[in-house]
Amino acid sequence: MSIIRKLNENRIIKQYTLIVIGCFIAAASYPLFLEPNFIAPGGLTGITTILNYHFNLPIGLTSLILNIPLMLAGWRLIGAGFIFRTILATLLFSFLIDLLHLPALSDDPLLASIFGGIMLGVGLALIFRGNATTGGTDLMARIVHHYQRAITIGVFLFAFDTLVILLTWIFLSASHALYAMICVFVIAKVLDQVLTGFGNDKACYIISKQYAQIEKRLMTEMERGVTRFDAVGAYSGEPIKMLLCIVGQFEAPKLKTIVNDEDPTAFMFITDTHETLGEGFAKLIEEEQ
Repeated sequence: MSIIRKLNENRIIKQYTLIVIGCFIAAASYPLFLEPNFIAPGGLTGITTILNYHFNLPIGLTSLILNIPLMLAGWRLIGAGFIFRTILATLLFSFLIDLLHLPALSDDPLLASIFGGIMLGVGLALIFRGNATTGGTDLMARIVHHYQRAITIGVFLFAFDTLVILLTWIFLSASHALYAMICVFVIAKVLDQVLTGFGNDKACYIISKQYAQIEKRLMTEMERGVTRFDAVGAYSGEPIKMLLCIVGQFEAPKLKTIVNDEDPTAFMFITDTHETLGEGFAKLIEEEQ
């Protein structure tokens, strides 16, 4: 436990650990699912998958060769720390794709698209959490955005993935292109979920004339912080108080009971939070740029 605690507290070690683990998971998705079924998961590796289909070129090595000019260009535009981690991630990811000789788990393209996308998405998310990328279109998007501010990173990535899917349709088949679309969608959803967090905490907003009693009980009985806002009812024009309290998933019923006890006519709505950081929840860590 002490080793894990020290690892979590040392930001640099944690970053490189996430990068290494992420590269293994992301790279393993290729021999297990993507490469045997020729699923092009967008980006540069999508291009190399097409080349692998026609010319039997190794996906990892070809991807690394295509990344070299991007990394040279990115070195001058992006911080040295970030680009060094990106070079490490790119080298490790590219080599592992070709070096990991794992048996394919499925010859069903649909299953390969879904589960390959999940594995690749999780791996890339861990690499991103380590404050690095695997080069490719992400680095290319940053470079393009640097010179053409009107082209956002998100728009460039979407356009490039669309191009890869179109090329997959032309040089492989319409079915391969449709499976590629599924894979790209799954990767995006998994990336978003892992990066924003899996938290099930609840943000509770309460509007009540008995706000003083409610906030007192929330702080004393549930030991949760409460934030009070001054608001105005649009219809009545009268000043009102609104409370915000973040609680755990299983604490929400108790909070609703407290509010109902103090003011059955109170107005309240509860939303999910992806990630809750700060006192009483996960530790807030400022990431290195």
